[in-house]
Amino acid sequence: MKFRPKIVPGSFCTMALALMASLVVFSPQAAFSQQKYAVVPTGTIFPGETITRERVTEVLVTNPNLAPGYADNTSIVVGKVSKRTLVAGRTITVADLRDPFAVQRGAAIRITYSMGGMNLSASGTAIEDAMAGEVVRVRNRDTGVTISGTAMENGTVEVFEK
Repeated sequence: MKFRPKIVPGSFCTMALALMASLVVFSPQAAFSQQKYAVVPTGTIFPGETITRERVTEVLVTNPNLAPGYADNTSIVVGKVSKRTLVAGRTITVADLRDPFAVQRGAAIRITYSMGGMNLSASGTAIEDAMAGEVVRVRNRDTGVTISGTAMENGTVEVFEK
């Protein structure tokens, strides 16, 4: 035989306190702080164009099924170069961006070589594009010899030993 539980006068107060505590924990402010944002272009950005702060904006993500890998902050995309066409209003994935080239094909560059305390430099022409840290082929303007070196952030190419 089952008996109905007695209603204790203090249990109503306990339930009311629990309800109030849950409202505080699950308040709209707490839910708002966990919302995600995505970066979208304000207009079409074509491949090879550098992204500026004026060309992108952050929007609230309303689709819970949005594929991962999108940029969620403008500081991630500003200064980067687009690899493909970025359509206005569509999320920008980090894979669609690259760093700008430190050395551009056909540009006049400074070739440097360091060994011990000796530093040599010569003028040259880049044969291919390269980002900072990448190996790039350059042609020495004086001799016409093609050599390989590492592209530096300042636009010079540092030649390494064989």
